[in-house]
Amino acid sequence: MAGRFLPPDDGDGLAGDLISMLEDVGAHAGAIYRLAPDGQVLELTVMEGLPREFVRPWERVSLTAPVPVADASREGRLVWVGGEEDMVRRYPGIALALPYDFRLAALPLATATADYGGMFLLWPGSHPPRLSSGQRDRLAAAAARLARALEESGRPGPPGPGPRAPVPAGAVPPKGLEAMVARLPEGVCALDDHGRLTFISPRGAALIGESPRRLIGARPWRALPWLNDPVYEDRYRAAMISQQPTSFVALCPPDRWLTFDLYPAVSGITVRITPALVEPGNVPVRTSAVDSAVPTRVGAIYHVLHLASALTEAAGVQDVVGLVADQIMPAFGGQALALLVAEDGRLRVAGYRGYPPDITEQYDRLPLTSPTPSVRTMVTGVPSFFESHEELDQIYPLAVAPDDGMAAWAFIPLIASGRPVGTCVLAFSRPHRFTVEERALLTSLGGLIAQALERARLYDAKLELAQCLQESLLPHALPLLPGLTTAARYLPSTEGMDIGGDFYDVIRLTDDTVAAIIGDVQGHNVTAAALMGQLRTAVRAYATTGAGPGEVLARTNRLLADLDPGLFATCVYVQLDLRRRTACLARAGHPYPLLRHPDGGVRVLDVPGGLLLGLDPEAGYPCTEIPLPVGSVLALYTDGLIETPGTDLDDSLAELGTELARVGDQHLDGLADAMIRHAQRTSRRGDDIALLLLRLTAELDP
Repeated sequence: MAGRFLPPDDGDGLAGDLISMLEDVGAHAGAIYRLAPDGQVLELTVMEGLPREFVRPWERVSLTAPVPVADASREGRLVWVGGEEDMVRRYPGIALALPYDFRLAALPLATATADYGGMFLLWPGSHPPRLSSGQRDRLAAAAARLARALEESGRPGPPGPGPRAPVPAGAVPPKGLEAMVARLPEGVCALDDHGRLTFISPRGAALIGESPRRLIGARPWRALPWLNDPVYEDRYRAAMISQQPTSFVALCPPDRWLTFDLYPAVSGITVRITPALVEPGNVPVRTSAVDSAVPTRVGAIYHVLHLASALTEAAGVQDVVGLVADQIMPAFGGQALALLVAEDGRLRVAGYRGYPPDITEQYDRLPLTSPTPSVRTMVTGVPSFFESHEELDQIYPLAVAPDDGMAAWAFIPLIASGRPVGTCVLAFSRPHRFTVEERALLTSLGGLIAQALERARLYDAKLELAQCLQESLLPHALPLLPGLTTAARYLPSTEGMDIGGDFYDVIRLTDDTVAAIIGDVQGHNVTAAALMGQLRTAVRAYATTGAGPGEVLARTNRLLADLDPGLFATCVYVQLDLRRRTACLARAGHPYPLLRHPDGGVRVLDVPGGLLLGLDPEAGYPCTEIPLPVGSVLALYTDGLIETPGTDLDDSLAELGTELARVGDQHLDGLADAMIRHAQRTSRRGDDIALLLLRLTAELDP
């Protein structure tokens, strides 16, 4: 195997362990990722069986990234992807960049005391799409051995140097075999797993029309201009990743059509070259024009596709900054990146990675008349590449050149809909030569980044406006009442605009009576939030007139029906008599409240209820009175607290009650935090959550 990438301080011990693991489980390629010191990023440490450029977009991935190795490391479990359809469904970004048939397993590398990172392994497309229990056990055992080796090394990285494992890279056949191959009527050549030619027969060289001496050690699609087509390199990638034979037909100038049949193995590919029988009417159409001055690498194309796919999932500006930094910096070897946007006649730093905070002050708030490369790039729309500080100094005086400790820079214009919106700065700690391919690719990426950045800025502006609206509609503080303590929490959904229609309120009615309300307006948008504000105001107004709980809900229901907003709402209204220590409840289609008794027992209050608010203007809402001893806790909540995809609602409610019983003796704020954590076990929530807790603390004097 080959394709090894080893940082200078890692040695070969870990590579040998990986090779042994691949042989043990029958995989043809794999890679190990080490957890970075910050504990939030996985960095590619060792790779075997494939060229490093195949996984360039994933050399450095965040633990939260939607990729198998991150999921396996973050969740501490084996992730199995059983084929192309499975990959498209679960990891569309990877499927777009690697559209081949293969099987993949990702595993965490962790011991009982520490997390070290993760790894992935690849099998050919011929491998069964499902793992047997025995295979799962073998994979888990092999990953555990590798994690123990990392632990015994005494540092959170790979072990120190060890015996070098043999890494065959392809060799010239013995003379007898070479003579036999030379007698074949077709041409034969061999590529190692980096795509370099290690052997070509005389007949193969004659068909191609080149000297073997010039071809050995080169990649065919770079040495031969007529093979400089991404389709041909794509066929090589497909063969290496899927380990399935493939072929293509190409025109060798001026008029010779050749068929290339690729037969892959773990160590490389054997290629058979034969004249192609092409009818004049069936001449294959080239997919791209050949231009040796501007080479088009299939890896570069896939990198653009992967970033484009990832950017579609970015919501806010910081999402875009994180994705761009995670993709661009490792792909081009940069050490720092900044995204600058035009705002009020100046450039503003929207986000950065790799720069210390004080350095970004040199870029932030620059006037658009400033003679700096970042401003000039944005204003003119022309990218600038400086391969050294000397080259930068020739064009820009030292007084205005960035003094950021870097030695080379790429300034990429961000243009959306024909309008310049900012500049992307990619910096290198050492002088860097920008190839024609890199310049073209970075310029292309600038357009993708600009479109995503404009969408993200619009989203952030709308989100800020919506959140300000919702915050203004919810109570800023709950009233302080003798004999009663209260606590409330609100948690937005993670979908849509992170706002919704959940609301709560506590209203002092008299010296010894209090009203508590919790409700949920259908929807998660500005309309729902605005209607929530109207309902909360209406309930408060009806409550202060002295109406009972059932009448308050009936009046609110008629109001909502008259407004006819096309939305419905649920609600629980509770009137507490602090002197008599009782609660009178009315419910409109809302989840049942929970009551924790002073002895720790918890029960669901099966309060009879009426229809959702807004369905029937004539609906009635019965009242139920219950005793509330001193020390009891009444928990009102919206359905987002107990509704989890794939979980039975009754089971979720029972879980919540168990949690309330377990931690209900603590201070009410701590209890509220504990119950909200119950809903934060998943990072994605399709609904917002409101929680209101009330506890009677003392008997009022007669």
